[in-house]
Amino acid sequence: MQNYQFLSTLRDSATLNPDEMRTMVTAAMGTGASEFRRAVEQVAQEAESNPSLAVRAGIGFFFLGHPEKAERALAGCKEGVGRFYLACAHYTQGKFEAAAKEFEAAAKAGYQPTESTLRRAGCLRKLGQLEEAEKVIRSTGGEGARLAEYSYQMGCILADRGDTFGAIEYFERAVDMDPHHQRALFALAVQNSRHGDDEEAIQLYERCLSRPPFYLGALLNLGLLYEDRENYSAAQYCFERVLKYDPNNERARLYLKDIEATSGMYYDEDSLKQQQRLEQLLSRPVTDFELSVRSRNCLATMGINSLGDLTRISEQELLSGKNFGETSLTEVRELMRLHNLSLGQFMHEKQREPTFDSRDLSPEDQVKLAMPVSELNLSVRSRKCMTRLGIATIGELVSRTPDELLSAKNFGVTSLNEIRDKLAEMNIKLRND
Repeated sequence: MQNYQFLSTLRDSATLNPDEMRTMVTAAMGTGASEFRRAVEQVAQEAESNPSLAVRAGIGFFFLGHPEKAERALAGCKEGVGRFYLACAHYTQGKFEAAAKEFEAAAKAGYQPTESTLRRAGCLRKLGQLEEAEKVIRSTGGEGARLAEYSYQMGCILADRGDTFGAIEYFERAVDMDPHHQRALFALAVQNSRHGDDEEAIQLYERCLSRPPFYLGALLNLGLLYEDRENYSAAQYCFERVLKYDPNNERARLYLKDIEATSGMYYDEDSLKQQQRLEQLLSRPVTDFELSVRSRNCLATMGINSLGDLTRISEQELLSGKNFGETSLTEVRELMRLHNLSLGQFMHEKQREPTFDSRDLSPEDQVKLAMPVSELNLSVRSRKCMTRLGIATIGELVSRTPDELLSAKNFGVTSLNEIRDKLAEMNIKLRND
C-alpha cells in the first residue's frame, strides 16, 4: 500500500478505530515497515510534550513488537482502545492476570466489547481456569460466534483438554473467518509441525509473520524448521530478528551459535561423499564375497552379516566362535584388507551396553523408561534429532551419552541442555552425564 500516511493516521485520526488499525497494519508490511517505525518514534517524541498522543505511541510500540514500551506509554490511560492494547502488551509478556483486568476494562469502556471479552477468556485459560474461560466464551452468544476470535479461543480450550482434532477444526475455522488471525495461524502451524507436516507448518508460520506484531515464538519455530531443511541463511535471519526485538533471548542466541557451528560442519562435500561410500561398503553383506563354506557358516552362526559387523568384532572374539580357526581368520583378514578395512577397527561403535538392568529398577522407573520420548514435549529441533537417531523411548534416550547425541546432525548444545532439563524433571540422566 504505497504512500500510506502513517504519521497522519497515528497523530490526527479522531478515533483510530479497528478498521483504521487493520489498514495501517497492512500498510506496515514489507517496504512500509520502516516508515511505520519512524512514524511511531516521532509520535512518541511528540507525546513527551503532548500527553494526549501517549496512547497512539503505545499502540504503535505494540505493533512494532515492543510490549514493554507499549506498557509504559499506555499506563494509566482511560480510553477503551488504550486499555485494550495495554492488555495485549500485558498478555504478550505473560502477565495474564493484569491483561484480564484491562480487557474487562476495555469492554466496559465500549471498545470492541465482544472481542475484549473473548480475549479476557484467553487470559483466564492461561491462568488455568478452563471452566470459567469456556463459560465466558459462550456468554458472548451468537455475536461472539461470528468472530474468528471465538473459534480460536474454543480451539485453545479443546487443545488444553487434549482434543487435538477438535482444536484443529476450530483453528481452521478461525483462519477461514480471518486469514490474518496470527494466533490461530500460529496454533495451526504448531499442530502441523507436531504431526510431521513441516511444509504446511512453514507456510502457516510465514503467514503468521506476514504482518506486525511479529510473534517471537513463530520466528523461533520457523527458524528451526528452516535449519532442519539446511536453509541456514533463512534460519539465521529468523534468529537475528528475534534478538532484534528481544536482545536477551537466550534460546535465539544459542540457536544462532549452533547455526554458526553448523555452517562449518556440513559443507565439506568430499568428506560427506567419502562417508557415504564407507557406509555403503560397511552395509554390504558378507555373502557378496568369496568366502569358504566353513567361514561363511561360522560368521552366520555368530550373527555377523555385513562388513560393518566385522569392523566391530575383535580377532579373539572370532576365534572363540565354534569351528572358526586360524584358516578362517586369515581368509577374513584378507577380505578386509582388500577393502582397506580391518577387524575391530570400529569396536568403539559396538552396540552400547545398557547402563541399567531393568530388573533392578522400581516399577515406577520402569514405567518412566518405557514412556515414548514424545512425552518430553521437546522442541522441533530436538524431536527431529530423536527421529534421526532412532530413539523412540526415554530408556533408549538415557542409554546415549551427551557426545553421541551431539554427533547427530543439527543437534547442538541448546538441544542437549533442553533434554538434560527435561530428564532432570524426571530425576534421570543421560549415560555418563
